[in-house]
Amino acid sequence: MNPTRRRVTAVAIAAALLVPLQAAQAQAPYPNKPITMLVGAAPGGTTDIAARMLAEPLGKALGQTVVVDNRSGASGALAAVATKRAEPDGYTILMQYSGYHVITPHIQKAAWDLKDLRPVANVLTAPQLIVVREGVPVKTVAELVAHAKKNPGKLSFASSGNGSLQHVTGVMLEQQAGIQMIHVPYKGTGPALQDLLGGQVDLTFGTPPPFMPFIASGKLRAVAVTGKERLSSLPDVPTATQAGLPQLDAGSWFAVFAPAKTPQAVVDKLTAEIQKIMATPEFKKKAAELGATADYMNPQQLQAHSDAEFQRWGKVIGSAKIQAD
Repeated sequence: MNPTRRRVTAVAIAAALLVPLQAAQAQAPYPNKPITMLVGAAPGGTTDIAARMLAEPLGKALGQTVVVDNRSGASGALAAVATKRAEPDGYTILMQYSGYHVITPHIQKAAWDLKDLRPVANVLTAPQLIVVREGVPVKTVAELVAHAKKNPGKLSFASSGNGSLQHVTGVMLEQQAGIQMIHVPYKGTGPALQDLLGGQVDLTFGTPPPFMPFIASGKLRAVAVTGKERLSSLPDVPTATQAGLPQLDAGSWFAVFAPAKTPQAVVDKLTAEIQKIMATPEFKKKAAELGATADYMNPQQLQAHSDAEFQRWGKVIGSAKIQAD
């Protein structure tokens, strides 16, 4: 046999062997290869923290690596669209931030729809904090409002993007307190936090996890919690209601979604393992230390919660006439 025919024969044999191997993988129990967990925000924010908190124990439970893939930009649309277009086989899932899921669609046209994503499980729930950088001469909401009124249009607030929950919360604060601020959007909480610490912006809003180390060190100061109750990890920080802004109730949740046509058996497997992980004392403790709550919701509960939140924020945005910059 000449060399050319030998190579052709070798390729044919390899191809013949590959077909049954691929068929065997397709028939093997889920999962039989690594899983990608997309995140629509940059590293350092709560969405990223939630994904990494879950990825390692979920990978161990499933016997496969769960790789966190940050695709920040376009108010979460890059990751959502990638999830929408992925093969619905359970090997691409999304850690979704509620602001991207139920607020952004009301403000700007997106290349995805809520129906493109299938609920799997809610993971974390957290209120937002109003935090100011070191050097801003305020310690309370009243002092913040007074400082903003004394310096109209000079106080700047960072958000994780146009139309994000932080953006909407900032606009709500402006309207309720009668102040004017400068909105500075970023591609995620991580970059916003970096500039806040660097002094490029004065304050921001967001869930506690990325802020806690800097609050402890004194580089950031929390002036209020935008939830109904104070945080056990920050007992001296009042709620917005206690601080005189009863309508400033803006919390976040972080949940796992999959492509719309993902099989029921795969969703059942994922949500069952996530529920077990979230029930562990270790996971609950870590969530509490970050100022969040391990708040499991099954797919049906998450769907109902998502629908209700979409309607609630739609009314807020419509009445306040909030628009993306």
